[in-house]
Amino acid sequence: MEQEKIAVQPPVREGSHGMPDWHVISGSTLKMIAVITMFIDHLAAGVLGRYLNAAGWGNLDWSNMDAYNQWMEQNAALFDAYSMMRNIGRVAFPIYCFLLAEGLIHTKNLRKYTGRMLVFAFLSEIPFDLLFRGKWMAFEYQNVFFTLFFGVLAMAVMDWIIRQQRLHVAARAVLCCAAAAACMAAADAMHTDYGSRGVICIVIICLLRNARELQIAAGACSFLFFLNEMAAPYAFLSIAAYNGKRGWKLKYFFYLFYPVHLLLLYLLSMALGVSSYSPM
Repeated sequence: MEQEKIAVQPPVREGSHGMPDWHVISGSTLKMIAVITMFIDHLAAGVLGRYLNAAGWGNLDWSNMDAYNQWMEQNAALFDAYSMMRNIGRVAFPIYCFLLAEGLIHTKNLRKYTGRMLVFAFLSEIPFDLLFRGKWMAFEYQNVFFTLFFGVLAMAVMDWIIRQQRLHVAARAVLCCAAAAACMAAADAMHTDYGSRGVICIVIICLLRNARELQIAAGACSFLFFLNEMAAPYAFLSIAAYNGKRGWKLKYFFYLFYPVHLLLLYLLSMALGVSSYSPM
């Protein structure tokens, strides 16, 4: 008699309580999620947004509902795609904030880590201004790398203050608040992307980097409260599945992707003939 074949099931990863382990996302996978959602967001803002303005969005008379409804009927598909893609893009910044916190834990040289943020902030500014302002240099609004830099700077100073054991606990608390407030003020003064609200979200996530559950809960709430972004908390679903592993060693790819993709999207808008219109 032919022996019955027994199906061999692959082993199930188990957590500390015998349940399947759902911590399956590495740091590099998180970065790829952030990169892809950011690209979708910027494609919508820098290219589709220009198409919407070319179709007359910026010139709509909001007091004339008939004209508004007629415009929406003609451009509904494009507008819906734009709105959906911008909502998808809300996932990117919370992940980058979380990865900053992880970087602070694992970096061997905090000075180089902070300096790298500043270098790429300056490298990204011209592509950022081209895509979102249509000119080589615009001082009224700066790219998100400056916000990340001020967030890392705030945490670097706060970590140093916390280690000063000769200071009273109250004094250290006051100085930490002052350091965070100074970096928030600098972000607003430079008109960085997300500004002081982005910096405070970074600080909250970084301060709680050793308490993952609390970090996720407080992080999601901070993006709702400070940035009023309803889709941003979905980022913390992927963060909750983070396994603490580095993954692929593609560090500079993720740094370089930001300025390169901004420039490529602007060139795409030029090729499509809409670069003269304002983005959204």
